[in-house]
Amino acid sequence: MLTDNKFLIDLAHTKMPYGKYKDRYLIDLPEHYIVWYHQKGFPKGKLGDMLTQVYELKLNGLEELIRNIRKQYPKP
Repeated sequence: MLTDNKFLIDLAHTKMPYGKYKDRYLIDLPEHYIVWYHQKGFPKGKLGDMLTQVYELKLNGLEELIRNIRKQYPKP
């Protein structure tokens, strides 16, 4: 469970490292961009895992959950 919590806290603070939406929080990426990435294929590794999670969260309307985590657990 602790690992899941850490993943969600990391996700809440992670920004897109490149491209048109560089430096935007992953959870704040436009839905059409996440859907496009889902169709194209997410990158390998941690970023891909996080984008996959963002896709699922947006699909279920749970973006606020991550925004609330970001507020509750500020980055040190």
